[in-house]
Amino acid sequence: MDERLVRAKIPTELEKVLGVESQPKSKAEAFVQAFLQSSTRQDTNSLNTHKAVILGYARPKKKKSQNSKKARGLNARQKREMKVFQIKPEHQRYELFLPLHNLWRQYIIDLCNGLKPSSNPQLVQQKLLKADFHGAIITVVRSKCPSYVGTTGILVQEFKHVFKIITKEDRLKVIPKRNSVFAVEINGFVSYIYGSKFEQRASERSAKKFKVKGTIDL
Repeated sequence: MDERLVRAKIPTELEKVLGVESQPKSKAEAFVQAFLQSSTRQDTNSLNTHKAVILGYARPKKKKSQNSKKARGLNARQKREMKVFQIKPEHQRYELFLPLHNLWRQYIIDLCNGLKPSSNPQLVQQKLLKADFHGAIITVVRSKCPSYVGTTGILVQEFKHVFKIITKEDRLKVIPKRNSVFAVEINGFVSYIYGSKFEQRASERSAKKFKVKGTIDL
């Protein structure tokens, strides 16, 4: 539709027939402005009166069952009373621990990537510092107690301050780490363990960062 027809003035004949009266342009614009202001004000008032209400919600708490409690392990005192770490006399036999030694040898070879003659001794030594020695054949080469020197056997238990080894004579020996030096041989590679630097549990030693320092001889 042509915009000029929309804005054109109604003929006088139609005004009489329709019963309307044409308004000048200024009055028409004033009417539109007044209408828009009133309608906008009503919309604003309706927004202010109709506010959103947020309802609170709390999830029901789950009932804790008595069976969900984790079972606690034995403490150190209970382990001592039950003699958990004591090897029975009938089990103190060298040949019983030979399979453990064979497993340990394979474990060390895999850990050190084969232990070849071309292997870096310092790199091998760093890996052995954090390795598990249960099953290793160790020999006491130095000690402040002369009776310990020359003792050889399979390491069956390692504690913070002592090694427990089983000898070929089926005798269980307890060797203190402090002031002792131990030798471990794997495929012609001999490593020396200074017990004074080894006074830690195996689990703690695996996570410790060792610093390269000079070792004080006995």
